[in-house]
Amino acid sequence: MSTTDILYTRQDEVLGTFAIRPLDPFEDAELLHGWVTHPKATFWMMQDASLPDVERAYMEIAAAEHHEAFIGLHEGRPAFLMEKYDPSRLELVGLYDAEPGDVGMHFLVAPTDTPLSGFTRAVITTVMASLFEDPATRRVVVEPDVRNTAVHALNEAVGFVPEREVRKPEKAALLSFCTRDRFEAATGIFAAGSAEVSA
Repeated sequence: MSTTDILYTRQDEVLGTFAIRPLDPFEDAELLHGWVTHPKATFWMMQDASLPDVERAYMEIAAAEHHEAFIGLHEGRPAFLMEKYDPSRLELVGLYDAEPGDVGMHFLVAPTDTPLSGFTRAVITTVMASLFEDPATRRVVVEPDVRNTAVHALNEAVGFVPEREVRKPEKAALLSFCTRDRFEAATGIFAAGSAEVSA
């Protein structure tokens, strides 16, 4: 893909350039297969997926009205997976009181043999900043597995507040919310959409 496909870019003071581009279910399937079946991606729940399974799953997302997937780049190289969805129509239907401007989010950092300090936090910061770049986004909603303590800590670091545990068919999840104000207070990043929302 060319640089014209880049949807969002953020410069991290320590780690450099992060960017987000659309995911291509065909071109990216092999890359994604290595990520989602890696032992560290247990909570992604695709450990036993075949390459066609991954391709099919992301083709379904590409065709879905309320679900989108993206590849995140670090210094131009694929480094994370991001999904955005409407939690009032997917994942959390009937499990919470949806509000206008709610956006659901999942993210997965690619496995690496050379981890960088602060990298995962920089990734979730980039994901959140990109979501709040849209002035229509008022609150980000997540539902990670209650056992995923590492992601709970990351979520809190960027402004999420846990509300309660909810039972989903595939897991017990910690329902958590992050408003634009909480994200900005936690990170010092003022997304481009802020002025439009507060005006």
